[in-house]
Amino acid sequence: MSAAVQTKTSEAALEKAARRSTGQNVLFGLLIVLVLVWVIPLVFVVVNSFKGNIFISNEPFSLPTSKSSVGLDNYATGLALSGFASAMGWSLFITVGSVVVIVFLTAMTAYYITRIKTWWTAMIYYAFAFSMIAPFQMVMFPTVKVADMLGLATPWGMIVLYLGFGGGLSVFLFAGFIKSIPLEIEEAAYMDGCSPLQTYFKVVMPLLKPTAVTVAILNAMWVWNDFLLPNLVI
Repeated sequence: MSAAVQTKTSEAALEKAARRSTGQNVLFGLLIVLVLVWVIPLVFVVVNSFKGNIFISNEPFSLPTSKSSVGLDNYATGLALSGFASAMGWSLFITVGSVVVIVFLTAMTAYYITRIKTWWTAMIYYAFAFSMIAPFQMVMFPTVKVADMLGLATPWGMIVLYLGFGGGLSVFLFAGFIKSIPLEIEEAAYMDGCSPLQTYFKVVMPLLKPTAVTVAILNAMWVWNDFLLPNLVI
């Protein structure tokens, strides 16, 4: 009886493994098709980038030949006309500057309004939370007007503007994490002679590294991909 049961169990296991293998093969085939759907158009774009304008229109699916190829001339012309190097440099400057300022200032703000329990720190916290709800379109034109009035229509001023727009979510994330840090750790630092600033930078800030990395990644992706605000302001 036990041998028969073992045989049936083995057959069921083999059948289940066969069904799983078939399902995996089907899924693998579908993924390959999706990859080809995305990659093939990119391949044609890259191939045609080495051709002259006439051959791109007349022979879009052929490989470059000695007659149709222009080498890297298209890339050189595009870089020269678009000012790509300068644009990339300013984009990198604004992104890195904004992320550093947002992480540094919002972490301290969240720490203060979380540890100091007063009615006005609560109001500040709710103001930051409300700023996440307000859509950008609602403050778009007032922001441009204020930026012109305050002289913020510069790459340096963009860092200040991004601090204002990115502060809400960043303070919210930092405040949520700071609430989970036991007060006993800070009290121990005070007893060891640390000042409030030393306690923050030597004890609290190292504990905020996971949240700081999350905030930095979210804001870096947002600032780097943002086009509308810089286009309106500068």
